[in-house]
Amino acid sequence: MRITFFTVRLLLLLSASTPAFAELETARDLMDKGHFSQAMKELQPAARSGNAEAEELIGVMYAMGLGVTRDDIRAFEWYLRASMKGHPGAQSGVGWYYEVGRGMPAPDLVRAYTWYVLSAIGGDPDAAISQNEVVKKMSTKQIEESHILIDDYKKWLYPFR
Repeated sequence: MRITFFTVRLLLLLSASTPAFAELETARDLMDKGHFSQAMKELQPAARSGNAEAEELIGVMYAMGLGVTRDDIRAFEWYLRASMKGHPGAQSGVGWYYEVGRGMPAPDLVRAYTWYVLSAIGGDPDAAISQNEVVKKMSTKQIEESHILIDDYKKWLYPFR
C-alpha cells in the first residue's frame, strides 16, 4: 500500500478525533440515562478542544437546566461557539435566543432570521419552519439587513454552498 500525504493527514485527523468521539458517545449515553452532571464532565474536554457537537450539547444543557442551573447567557454562548463552526442545530439555537430575546436586552429579528437561514443551509430540517415564522414578523428593511449578514456569514461558514 502506498502511503500518501492525504492518507497521513486522514490518519492524524482520525486519531485526534477518536477521544472526542468517545467522550461524545459516553456523554450521550449518560444524558439518555439522566446522568447530566456526569455527561457534562465528559463533554467538557471535547468542548475545550473545539468540538462543535460537544459545545452544542453543553448549550442544550444550560438552556434546559440539565445537570446545571439553567443559564440563558451561558447557553447562548455555547450555542454561538458551535454555530461559528457551522453546527446547524446550534445555529437554530442562536436564532431562537435572538427571536425570543431570552437572556438578552430585547429580541433581534434580524439576527434570528439570519441564524435560521444559516441553519437551514447547514441542513437543520426545522430551521426552515422557524425562518418562515420569524420572517412574518419582519419589515422589508429588516429582511434586507438580514440578507447582508447572511451573505457575509455564508461565505465564511459554507464556502462551497
